[in-house]
Amino acid sequence: MKRIPDLDPAALTAEQQRIHDQIAGGPRGGVRGPLAVWLHRPELANTAQALGRYCRYETTLPPRLSELAILILGRAWSAEYEWWAHKPIALKAGLPEAVVDAIRDRAAPPFEREDEALVYEFMTTLDTQRAIPDSLYARAAALLGSAGVVDLVGIAGYYTLISMTIKVFNLMPPAGSPCEMTG
Repeated sequence: MKRIPDLDPAALTAEQQRIHDQIAGGPRGGVRGPLAVWLHRPELANTAQALGRYCRYETTLPPRLSELAILILGRAWSAEYEWWAHKPIALKAGLPEAVVDAIRDRAAPPFEREDEALVYEFMTTLDTQRAIPDSLYARAAALLGSAGVVDLVGIAGYYTLISMTIKVFNLMPPAGSPCEMTG
């Protein structure tokens, strides 16, 4: 059960309303999930949504790779809401369904592209080891550029925050939406 209620739009403070309108008027088109939770603290919502906008829409990485990174983190946290929100976006961005399904199932993804395999290795290594070995960093910098590596780390941090929010506040996909992850 969700641990924190959505705010009543008619009862928002002026600052909450300003941030709500800013988020809803942007590319997200609405305030839901973790953003709705953060709106309880408009300063957090404003700061986090700006980082999220950058990580989602403005990085040097193509959407296919940023969505791959998001799915990897969402799966690492078993954040069903995140999976529900980003799986269709990842598929639309060109991530193969077999790769998405393997990540969901915690199986070895059948990558055909070197950049996808590298992002997977980078994100899973960062998640499990909390560090990146020099050899992996060098390969990532060579393939993605220094800016791409910085953006990948930013995505990792932001979507870890998203996943933590989902897990702490028990956010689930809308009623009637399928849950895909087990364990």
